[in-house]
Amino acid sequence: MSYLSRAPDGEDAFRGLYESAYADLLKFVQRRADAANAEDIVAEAFLIVWRRFSEAPKHQEDARAWLFGITRNLMLNARRGEQRRQALGVRLAETTATSHVDSHADLVSSRVDLGRAWALLSEVHQEALGLAIFENLAAPQAAHVVGISPVAFRLRLTRARRALRLLLDHVPQNESLPPATFPEKATTP
Repeated sequence: MSYLSRAPDGEDAFRGLYESAYADLLKFVQRRADAANAEDIVAEAFLIVWRRFSEAPKHQEDARAWLFGITRNLMLNARRGEQRRQALGVRLAETTATSHVDSHADLVSSRVDLGRAWALLSEVHQEALGLAIFENLAAPQAAHVVGISPVAFRLRLTRARRALRLLLDHVPQNESLPPATFPEKATTP
């Protein structure tokens, strides 16, 4: 008999899995991800396990393996998300309009400027611009993706465009500013 099948209810069974696996799972994550995020990843994994606990294998070792698999998938998804976010910045530089550029040097300079400005935008602004421009989603659909109202998305998109414009107009060429320097709500000078 396993601890899962002996537990009188799901809560006790979950508690038993948590107590037996938490320390090992934390070490597993710390070896594979940023140590500062390890506890958050483990907490998210246990939240998923709690929601899907009826699917948990009944034997302790199988349940631990299931938990480690869920955690591994979380880390892989986070890594893929980060890679997509970085690739979006690269694609942004590749899709700049070339009709107004007179020379190859100007094209390279504008792409570098746009790439630098994009990197300085907050993730919220990058997401809004990406959904509207690259994914070509209308405000109602983009709003659904991020879980806000269409009006709130339009406002977010306006702020993102303003922030990008501000960065393109005012960031010196040889200087980079941390993203925290530019708040979501940009004001015109």
